[in-house]
Amino acid sequence: MYVGSIATMYRILREHRQVRERRRLARHPARARPELIADAPGQVYTWDITKLAGPVKGSYFDAYVMIDIYSRYIVGARVHSRESGPLAESMMREVFDVHGVPHVVHADRGTSMTSKSVADLLEDLTVTRSHSRPRVSNDNPYSEAWFKTLKYAPVFPDRFASLADARTFMTDFVTWYNHAHRHSGIGLHTPSEVHHGRHHSVRVNREDTLTAARAAHPERFGTSRLLPRILDLPEQVWINKPDQQPEPAPQAA
Repeated sequence: MYVGSIATMYRILREHRQVRERRRLARHPARARPELIADAPGQVYTWDITKLAGPVKGSYFDAYVMIDIYSRYIVGARVHSRESGPLAESMMREVFDVHGVPHVVHADRGTSMTSKSVADLLEDLTVTRSHSRPRVSNDNPYSEAWFKTLKYAPVFPDRFASLADARTFMTDFVTWYNHAHRHSGIGLHTPSEVHHGRHHSVRVNREDTLTAARAAHPERFGTSRLLPRILDLPEQVWINKPDQQPEPAPQAA
């Protein structure tokens, strides 16, 4: 007979590897972290589906939304009464016909995102498929952030009276977002200006406006000779910024 505390007995059991899970549990392989970079429009699209409340409790419509991560432009938005791979494939075909085929399409691991119809389309077009890790919402930040912008907007209703009502609202909201919303992440340009390359002329107009304002009212600008800083576009955007690898040291001659 041995006398000892419960903690001591468990310590001895651990030392002899006698404390472990006795059930046979499935062990899933670790998922690789997606690391995607874009330095211009048309390179990486991300998409997701969100629920829109229908006319009665328990009824929902599905909003399919695809975003260019560099320009933040909504390249595709559809509202359907259900979620399915073929409907997602149909949206992608329309998007690619209008905006071109991207290098990468990123999504989470929902049934529509991993459906055979979507996989076959992207494979036929040699588009790289990228997927979020299970239960890691940060792997799809652009879609998640846009859904928050949508649902926290003052005009967003508690419920939609019909599928047609939801489609009309989404069309109007996407039009406003693409062409009127000035996004802080892209230098206070609209997504449309960046996506279609009009941001260069907008920047020139901003510089001209500041120069004219300083000439007309120099007292408002203080003693500094510099004009107020105009926000720049990011050189790159990413999903999970890749770790910076140190450059190899030069070899001695």
